[in-house]
Amino acid sequence: MDQLKINEMAETLHNARLEAKAIGQFSANIEDFPRESAYSIQEEGIRMREKAGESVIGLKMGLTSEAKRRQMNLDAPLYGVLTDKMQVPNEGTYQMKGSIHPKIEPEIAFLIKKDLKGKVSREEVLDSTEAICPALEILDSRYEGFKYFSMEDVISDNSSSSHFILGKWEKDFKALDLKNLNMLMKVNDQIVQEGSSSAISGDPVVSIMQQCELLAKRDQYIKAGTFVLAGAATPAVALEPEMEVSLSVEGLSKMSVQIKE
Repeated sequence: MDQLKINEMAETLHNARLEAKAIGQFSANIEDFPRESAYSIQEEGIRMREKAGESVIGLKMGLTSEAKRRQMNLDAPLYGVLTDKMQVPNEGTYQMKGSIHPKIEPEIAFLIKKDLKGKVSREEVLDSTEAICPALEILDSRYEGFKYFSMEDVISDNSSSSHFILGKWEKDFKALDLKNLNMLMKVNDQIVQEGSSSAISGDPVVSIMQQCELLAKRDQYIKAGTFVLAGAATPAVALEPEMEVSLSVEGLSKMSVQIKE
């Protein structure tokens, strides 16, 4: 796919996000849609956001949960990029105005203190991690329906990234069994999703390892000072006004966000 087409598709998605207007899937009208072109579209979209004054501060893994892959009818992990404008404060408010069809899901985030490049071990990830925290990610695909699109569609759309909320960072995490943390998401004090960190690539640390390998294919890496959302432990829940969404992760502080129209 040539650069002109990549730029055009990135701008279409960029405008769809700004105008909160869903578009049709690119893959429905493109016979040859290479995955590397999809990541190029994603990168061009991030450049547009940076040109508008945003700063890249994090990364995210997506489709790390088997349940999530079943929900979206997709079969492999992918990644996206997060900027400062996407962050909502813990215990703050998310305004739905300007969104298309937002959903929320429970995650765990890793704060990376040393560069992580290429194929890395579990021990290297842990050694390079300064802290972990509970996190909530708000997804909002720019495509019509928010269901059953191709991997290339999702990647191009920055992996459906919209907003995120980070809980309190915990530096003393080495004693936690990161593979088996109970994760409980509630809406207005009612349980809506319960899962285990094992649903995140079998181990959320493995998700960070996968992130490194995916980035290496683009000659990129996880930079020191970056945080990574490791992926969702459960399927996402559709947002509605007047929700209070809270997340409790075993061994970590509780967090929440208010949803307003």
